[in-house]
Amino acid sequence: MTTMLTPETLLRGYAAGIFPMSEGRDDPEIFWVDPRERGVMPLDGFHISRSLGKHIAKEPFQIRINTAFDAVVEGCADRDETWINGPIATLYSALHRAGYAHALEVWEDKTLVGGVYGVTLGAAFFGESMFSWRTNASKIALAYLVHRLRVGGFTLFDTQFVTPHLMSLGAVEIPRAMYHAQLARALGQEADFTRAPEMPPVQDVIQRSTQTS
Repeated sequence: MTTMLTPETLLRGYAAGIFPMSEGRDDPEIFWVDPRERGVMPLDGFHISRSLGKHIAKEPFQIRINTAFDAVVEGCADRDETWINGPIATLYSALHRAGYAHALEVWEDKTLVGGVYGVTLGAAFFGESMFSWRTNASKIALAYLVHRLRVGGFTLFDTQFVTPHLMSLGAVEIPRAMYHAQLARALGQEADFTRAPEMPPVQDVIQRSTQTS
């Protein structure tokens, strides 16, 4: 399948509700995944702890958009077990150059310390992966990402699967049929990932997030 998969077929896959994975970094093959239960982050249900809200308010990092897309993908793949192989990284790089894939980056001075990347179609954002080399960097990335998606007019934030980390921030699982219905609505709408400024006022980022103890 690797030789047949192109950026165009990748976008068609997302529009059909499926996404690609590989068995590992050194496995050249790519397969499609269509989970029975789909992970999504409700954009009005994102929540953070009070301590994290205070940490975000201190603005410990700089947020940038699409200045180091390939480095974010590399950071996401830099772990013992990864589904990101060479062909997948190449495909997302091509989607980025075509304007369909975006990265939100977390910087500490001149060092990239975290980030998240994904694909956009209509008003859907398909979150692919994230990484963190500093405490709370990935949670801060998600807070800024959710704000960006809200401002940009997105209605669906697809996380593919849920993890305890994502569930602690509000992610939920929904049945495949419900996901496909939400996807169909989102694909018929327009949104703009670049509408929000790179570093919006920090209070704008945290004020709409439910803060828990």
